[in-house]
Amino acid sequence: MVDLGNSSDNKEAFPKVQKLIMLRFSLVGCGRIAKRHSELLGNGAIEGAKLVAVCDINLAKAEAISSQFGVPAFADFHDMMRTVDCDVVVVLTESGHHAEHVVALAPYGRHIVVEKPMALTLESADAMIAACTDAGIQLFVVKQNRFNVPVVKLREAVDQNRFGKLTMGTVRVRWSRDQRYYDQDPWRGTWALDGGVLTNQASHHVDLLEWMMGPVESVFAHSTRALAKIETEDTAVVVLRFKNGALGVIEATTAIRPKDLEGSISILGETGSVEIGGFAVNQMKVWNFVDPQPDDEEVMTRFSVNPPNVYGFGHQAYYDHIVSCLRHGVPPSVDGHEGRKSLELINAIYESIETGKEVRVGAVRHSTRLGRRD
Repeated sequence: MVDLGNSSDNKEAFPKVQKLIMLRFSLVGCGRIAKRHSELLGNGAIEGAKLVAVCDINLAKAEAISSQFGVPAFADFHDMMRTVDCDVVVVLTESGHHAEHVVALAPYGRHIVVEKPMALTLESADAMIAACTDAGIQLFVVKQNRFNVPVVKLREAVDQNRFGKLTMGTVRVRWSRDQRYYDQDPWRGTWALDGGVLTNQASHHVDLLEWMMGPVESVFAHSTRALAKIETEDTAVVVLRFKNGALGVIEATTAIRPKDLEGSISILGETGSVEIGGFAVNQMKVWNFVDPQPDDEEVMTRFSVNPPNVYGFGHQAYYDHIVSCLRHGVPPSVDGHEGRKSLELINAIYESIETGKEVRVGAVRHSTRLGRRD
């Protein structure tokens, strides 16, 4: 294990990391998303990182990955942590279990990566942040769409104030998840362990919208179960008012048939308009500004990619970022505090759905259903 601490202020720890040949990653949870993580780490796609162990309470799932990449499999992560020397643990379990697993893993002193959403309740997110801070480790929250090629270019334009006064931001998640998807595991589509399309499929897009447009003042939302037989929603529409005066819309559904249609974001302002489309926020569709820059003509071709699925290529760039952070003492772009922001917004959205009222964001908000097991 490499002791890095949890801050770039730890000057003595980071020189040790620069001499490190390979960071060792272990996975906890071997469900659907583990395929993406294990392929990147197990196939050597991430320079400076390798897969060393996998764990799932369903040992057969862990063994399927372990046999593919020649690493040991465990049914108990405490056994794995006591047996295998690793530097980073990646938590890929059900969303409703993220907090308890991160809190239990933190005392081992390995840095932790947790998939989206980091938790379902704000209390859980706060417990995760506190546990990692107490253990002196980094907590990385997976927001891989921030690393998509066109998204990086869009954020650059926002930072350069090319939009002037922001007027509207919109995200659209129009994906297909039929009943077979929800029936794969009993936790899918439940309030206690998953949430609905807003918490699961659209959480990355909610994060992108807030990241580009700034803090949200209030939300008003409606949701429904259009096609899926689940506890939570498969379709939702949210109207947002940002603190800068701009308006926003979140459109999210898994009720598209027969296949995924779109995962996109549009940012509009007094001096520019940008739309990124595709089904994984991967294709630059509109790049228009009142005051053009020399490279604007190349943006449409240079900053578009065509990924094979909705995961896109962001996970690979995100893992490169993790390795860079741990080797060179660079603070993570999305730590626990940053990951908590979109969770707070999602909880406010659910409160609006439950109460039928506009809800202000910023005070501690609690959905009466999301993440509750009583």
